Amino acid sequence: MDHKTPLQDMNDRSREIFRRVVETYLETGEPVGSRTLTRALSEKLSAATVRNVMQDLELMGLLDSPHTSAGRMPSQQGLRLFVDGMMEVDTVSAHDRAAIDQTLGNDDPDTGVLLDRVSTALSTITRGASLVLMPRHEAPIRHIEFVSLGPDRALVVLVFADGHVENRLFTPPVGQTPSSMREAGNFLNAMAEGKTLSELRGHIGREIAARRQELDVLAAELVQSGLALWDGESTDPRLIVRGRANLLDQEAADLDRIRVLFDDLERKRDIVEFLELAEKGDGVRIFIGSENKLFSLSGSALVVSPYMNADRKIVGAVGVIGPTRLNYGRIVPIVDYTAQLVGRVLSGRKG
Repeated sequence: MDHKTPLQDMNDRSREIFRRVVETYLETGEPVGSRTLTRALSEKLSAATVRNVMQDLELMGLLDSPHTSAGRMPSQQGLRLFVDGMMEVDTVSAHDRAAIDQTLGNDDPDTGVLLDRVSTALSTITRGASLVLMPRHEAPIRHIEFVSLGPDRALVVLVFADGHVENRLFTPPVGQTPSSMREAGNFLNAMAEGKTLSELRGHIGREIAARRQELDVLAAELVQSGLALWDGESTDPRLIVRGRANLLDQEAADLDRIRVLFDDLERKRDIVEFLELAEKGDGVRIFIGSENKLFSLSGSALVVSPYMNADRKIVGAVGVIGPTRLNYGRIVPIVDYTAQLVGRVLSGRKG
């Protein structure tokens, strides 16, 4: 068995027919028939010849044929092949560029307000739902406190040296008492002062192991569940989601899948984890359908790009979610441009 890619297995005729099917489907959202293609191809072919080529592409796993239609549409594998090997990426239009630039032109001191405007502009321009993962707050910590709100609800309060305060709601380990919460807070405060969250995160695990005898078991569990919370579990306040309503502008057949996606976006479940995947690599990444667990049920795609701070460290990400028939060639450069612009603006704020 050889290791050629499906693209290498195609001749020029198959490649053109495949490209036309994908481009027409991304434009219309409808399966593409052989008669439609015969009018668009550069080589004059009969509808029967085009049908035979489409059948071959279907056998290769690159096209699907819906039961209700004689036409073909790209499979998930076909979309991935097109995106990776054939897609022509547009430049960002002057109109789109101006809309993005305008959101960052207002010198608002609050980064959250700024990135909220960016997220709103992205959803408007792309007609998808937009995601923006804000930078972690990296000022030194002044104080940490656990507050019980009931048997199964607690708050961790983080006060930073620059006056910034973060409150995160979480479910504490079973059996927590006011005294174990005080002990956990004292334990953290003894080592937290002057450290950023990421510095503290690396330090705590070692300290718990070294001082296991001193620290009550309940307090140790609480410290570790607090750590998990800071690592992005729960509904992370760093995540801004805008434009969910844009996802409803689709065929009725997709509505059940869209509702699942709505629920995911509402809970923000797993999304931070996916955006943090983007923090591990440079440039735009595209996840299609079941290539990621979040969107496998929703028939959706995510285009995401990280952005960097003044030290060239990746600190957040911006992305767009939409149906798998997104206009990738247009949206990829928009997401890339936005991420680079956000990085430049945030870098300029650091003295």
